[in-house]
Amino acid sequence: MSGTLEIRRARAEELGPCADLYVRVLRDTFSWQPAERHDRKDFLRAAADEEIYVAVEDGRILGLAGFFRPQHFLHSLYVDRRGQGIGKALLDHVSAAAGGTLSLKVQAPNRRAQAFYAREGFRCVERGQDLGSDVAWLRLVRERRQS
Repeated sequence: MSGTLEIRRARAEELGPCADLYVRVLRDTFSWQPAERHDRKDFLRAAADEEIYVAVEDGRILGLAGFFRPQHFLHSLYVDRRGQGIGKALLDHVSAAAGGTLSLKVQAPNRRAQAFYAREGFRCVERGQDLGSDVAWLRLVRERRQS
């Protein structure tokens, strides 16, 4: 990264670029799913009920996080460039905004995400599979961190 990374709430005009990033990362990462299954409308539909945070550097959105406050649920965390601290910065920001326990679901084949969340102190509390889906998921939880 060359500039300063800023984490903040997404602006209305940034939701389209966020949806594009969402689709791009899903297609590049979720190799166990058909590419045509990923649709920007899915992101935009969920974003209507969530707080969307973005990681921005030099005016470019490098990552996003969707937080559903009523359930303290991290619905999405996607970054364009892994290994540069962008995901951790977004997770830390959402954790601070949550102010308590934070939960999320991760697809069982997504080992990289599972390793990331384990390093960040999350533990698996439930396993399941959505009706009509052939992909299992794990629900992970992290209790509020003391500062």
